[in-house]
Amino acid sequence: AGSRLQHEYVPSAHLSAACTCVAWAPAGARQPPSKDGPQRKKRKSEVGEVDKQLDILAIGTAVGSILLYSTVKGELQSKLDGGHDSRVNCVRWHQDSCCLYSCSDDKHIVEWNTQTCKVKCKWKGDNGSVTCLCISPDGKMLLSAGRTIKLWDLETKEVYRHFTGHATSVSSLIFTTVKPMNESKPFDGITGLYFLSGAIHDRLLSVWYIRSDRKEKNAVMSFTVTDEPTFVDLTVSEVKEEPVKLAVVCRDGQLHIFEHILNGYCKKPLTSNCTIQIATPGNDGDSTPKPVPILAAAFCTDKQSLLLVYGNTLQPVIEKVSLNTSESHICLVRDIQKVLSLKTDAALTKVKTPVVNSDTKVLVPGIPGHSTAVKTPASGKEKKKNKRKPGETEESIEERLGALDIDVSKVKTPGGLPQTDSFAVLLVQGLESNDAEILNKVLNTRKENIVKNTVARMPIHAVIPLLHELTKRLQGNPYSASVMVRWLKSVFTLHASYLSTLPDLIPQLGMLYQLMESRVKTFQKLSRLHGRLFILVTQVAASQTVQEVPEVNQTAKLVYEDDSSEEEGSDDEMIADKDSDENWDEDEEKEEQSDEQDMTVEKEINGDSDLEPENESEEE
Repeated sequence: AGSRLQHEYVPSAHLSAACTCVAWAPAGARQPPSKDGPQRKKRKSEVGEVDKQLDILAIGTAVGSILLYSTVKGELQSKLDGGHDSRVNCVRWHQDSCCLYSCSDDKHIVEWNTQTCKVKCKWKGDNGSVTCLCISPDGKMLLSAGRTIKLWDLETKEVYRHFTGHATSVSSLIFTTVKPMNESKPFDGITGLYFLSGAIHDRLLSVWYIRSDRKEKNAVMSFTVTDEPTFVDLTVSEVKEEPVKLAVVCRDGQLHIFEHILNGYCKKPLTSNCTIQIATPGNDGDSTPKPVPILAAAFCTDKQSLLLVYGNTLQPVIEKVSLNTSESHICLVRDIQKVLSLKTDAALTKVKTPVVNSDTKVLVPGIPGHSTAVKTPASGKEKKKNKRKPGETEESIEERLGALDIDVSKVKTPGGLPQTDSFAVLLVQGLESNDAEILNKVLNTRKENIVKNTVARMPIHAVIPLLHELTKRLQGNPYSASVMVRWLKSVFTLHASYLSTLPDLIPQLGMLYQLMESRVKTFQKLSRLHGRLFILVTQVAASQTVQEVPEVNQTAKLVYEDDSSEEEGSDDEMIADKDSDENWDEDEEKEEQSDEQDMTVEKEINGDSDLEPENESEEE
């Protein structure tokens, strides 16, 4: 009634095994089931008064276990393990027995005995993950849905009927009627009933009819809404002429109300009789009214009024609204700020002045090693000081500093680049406000240690926004990409443990992964091209340097001639002649050999080698 939080339970393993679905046990599920049926039916019709007795809450988790929590005792009653090895998508209690049905991403449906906490039966429900369950009004049949919808006989665990279902995974299944509309034939408990289904990313809610034959598998009618349905509630029609009232809350925060008598096939999708939205009043400084999202809605027992839940999920506001469906669009104006303003009592502060010795020195924060003598203030004078007379001027900061006896020149102001801790603060501010200027300033730093320290000091909640920002920048300028890679590297090395705990990591980093893959694919080709270009460029550079070498002047600058005696000269010539005569033959042979070698080398260079054509290509 007061929109106040009554009870809060955080499972011990809530970080590793997040809660995925909840369901209240029918009243009196603590005791063994009672034998007399009529009493149960009476209780079921008075759902409004049941809440005093509601106690057990079944909570499905992301790792496949189910917790049974007693809200009356405020403690965990038991834990159901061993049924699923993947995320539990839906839990449903049986109306009469203490059975609990659950379905999971592991494609199976499990029937639990909650007294013994053991698996009663387990069977494969679908080829993909089973996302939703619903038990028939008589408790003998079970609807299950992944994308296609199946109706199971709970005794034999066989499929009784198939329905086409939706293109995406089904998120809600509800029976809309308790009795069939035409009462000519005897009622077998299921034939002639209608049920409703909604799916994620699907703006149509479908209504299905259970026939006696197996011919028709498609929906008999559908309701259209503005966005994906997140919460569905309806009033069950018990009399033939009574219309079904349906309240659908969409992801865009609107509530659609439908009223329709279910009587067979309808070709066109039906639009809502009434749409309800909530907005803030456009006053006090903020002239534009802002929409307030509706989170959930439920019909009260009189079927004429609705309970609306709106605001933010941490502190929602719950309000009872009477239905007036004559208008097609209702906008309720609610000042959510006033409702949610935190009521904090002003704390009474009693300031005490410590008794201080005249010898003690007190360090003033901010300036290391600086001490100032503390004067114990006389309370009477102090009060007078604070109140300025109208004629007086306020003391300047310089005078105050002078009174504090601080040498102003000695205090260094930190200049240059901000420190890494302020970088981390700047980065978080930039990500929250999406300020390109701040982000450019921070992300364009190239110093490894600054990048590392900034990433280490940033709060964990900013890691994913930072990764999205880096991904965005990686797609842009190649120059900036080289800088962003440094940031990416340090984010992945320092925050790997946090990232690995996120359940939706794959969609979060999908874009980045594809980007990397596409870049790496071209890397090999690029490195080959780089190699070839490198050879070419070095060749060109080498030839240029050869051309640029200046030619050496061959003429001698200075010649020195020795005036020797002619006799010595003739003797020397004689010796030289003799030597040359003896070595003449050898020299000739050597010259011939060297000539031949020169020829072959020249041929090879010009490609005129004597090799066969095949070998020639190999040489090339």
